[in-house]
Amino acid sequence: MAHPVRKIINDPVYGFITIDHPVIFQVIAHPYYQRLRRIHQMAFAHLVYPGAVHTRLHHSLGAYHLMCNAIYELRNKGTEITPEEEVAAKVAILLHDIGHGPFSHALENVLIKGVKHEDISLRIIRILNEEMNGALDLAISIFTNQYHKPFLYQLISGQLDVDRMDYLSRDSFFTGVSEGVIGYDRILKMLTVHEGELMVEEKGIYSIEKFLVARRLMYWQVYLHKAVLSAEKMLVRVLERARELILRGETVHAASPVLDLFLQSKDESTPIDKYLKEFCLLDDFDVMASIKNWMFHSDTVLRTLCEGLIDRRLLKVKLQAEPINEAWIEEQRNRICQQTGISSADCHYLLFTGEAVNTTYNPVVERINILFKDGTVKDISQVDNALISQALQTPVKKYYICYLK
Repeated sequence: MAHPVRKIINDPVYGFITIDHPVIFQVIAHPYYQRLRRIHQMAFAHLVYPGAVHTRLHHSLGAYHLMCNAIYELRNKGTEITPEEEVAAKVAILLHDIGHGPFSHALENVLIKGVKHEDISLRIIRILNEEMNGALDLAISIFTNQYHKPFLYQLISGQLDVDRMDYLSRDSFFTGVSEGVIGYDRILKMLTVHEGELMVEEKGIYSIEKFLVARRLMYWQVYLHKAVLSAEKMLVRVLERARELILRGETVHAASPVLDLFLQSKDESTPIDKYLKEFCLLDDFDVMASIKNWMFHSDTVLRTLCEGLIDRRLLKVKLQAEPINEAWIEEQRNRICQQTGISSADCHYLLFTGEAVNTTYNPVVERINILFKDGTVKDISQVDNALISQALQTPVKKYYICYLK
């Protein structure tokens, strides 16, 4: 009898990750999955934190590893998880981000309007399922929260999902930002299932509080860092400007035919089902090669933005608690138009405002339930002496302006 194939992957965060099922091998070997190697997990964060060059593939494998550990811990506590459910949950977490386009969240809704990456992920999983003769039926059921064991879905998407546990651990590792370090191994050991729902044992409260605070700190220190914010907004405006010039009839070609297909489309709502195969060829390299090309374009706006991204001469950013003064904005607008020779109608590419918002914990949207020894269940914000009090449930909003210096 042939031995089952077993491979290990050496991961810098967790050590060895084991792959030991033919369906999982088949998923990982698929070109659509391998594309994740070519998409940065943190878009332009490496312009601030040079080590943050890890990919969506790194994150996907890490989340898979934590799912393996979570299933092991829950089984040890008597939760029934069949071998089929185990494989399906692992496949679902491996593919949870397969619908991300180039530069992940930074370009969401830019190349494909009105479609979230989760919806694209589901479409891709269904295509893989057809190719694999229905082997992913159960994974789809869990991924869409249709399965009768909701805790499996909550491990993939919820306040305490393995997705968040991995990206916090991995992003803090690669950025070197120690505020993001969480005790993921202890959190996994504190997970339990009560009446089909994922919960945390009473003794895990402090680990969960640390997890939520780490998330808050990572958002303001890394994900919403003002230079990262500037670079990612510049990236969006590069593609918007390229598309606007194309609609005006000017010649703007991307460095790859697949990116060109999406930019040259006159249809604002490009049907994703029609071009899903082409979308699954898109990655960061298509975009970066095009930006390098456009550094030499005759259009001042496009050229300025592209040169700024390539040479790391980012738009200046101000981030503050109060709305930006309108008179000061107008003063900057006049200066930029005079300095560059562009029209006031085009100035919004080189000067723009916005809001950055983050909530540490919102029990209305998703709850973290604590299971006490006497069988009672409380939301973590209702626990006596809880750190996650009313103050941390309030969204923090900051106003920003990006402008050409």
